[in-house]
Amino acid sequence: MKFDWSEGALAEGLRLYDAGEFFTAHEAWESVWLGSPEPEKTFLQGLIQVTAAFHHLQRNNPLGAMLLLQAALRRLNRYPPRFGGISVTLLCHDIRERLRTLEAGEPASQLLSPRIRQS
Repeated sequence: MKFDWSEGALAEGLRLYDAGEFFTAHEAWESVWLGSPEPEKTFLQGLIQVTAAFHHLQRNNPLGAMLLLQAALRRLNRYPPRFGGISVTLLCHDIRERLRTLEAGEPASQLLSPRIRQS
């Protein structure tokens, strides 16, 4: 399966994610995830968990966010540096940074979402 981040549900989810509309981004990507084969399915699940984590932060639930980011990192760490047109290296680096901030108990209100960028 080839991901197309320029149109359709993947592009819409990425636009929503970048706009901070995490719940709606999650919904857009879930529509693709449901019909995806492996290994794309697990990769999309990791991205969806990142969006869900930041939705939890918007709802002032840092513990839920940490658990989802940890789960996303476990899934995404399995992939090569670039997968599906996304820089997995950059994304995983950002997730680790956000986890360190949350685990240190620092305020999460200004935490930027991990960069999901095309490679």
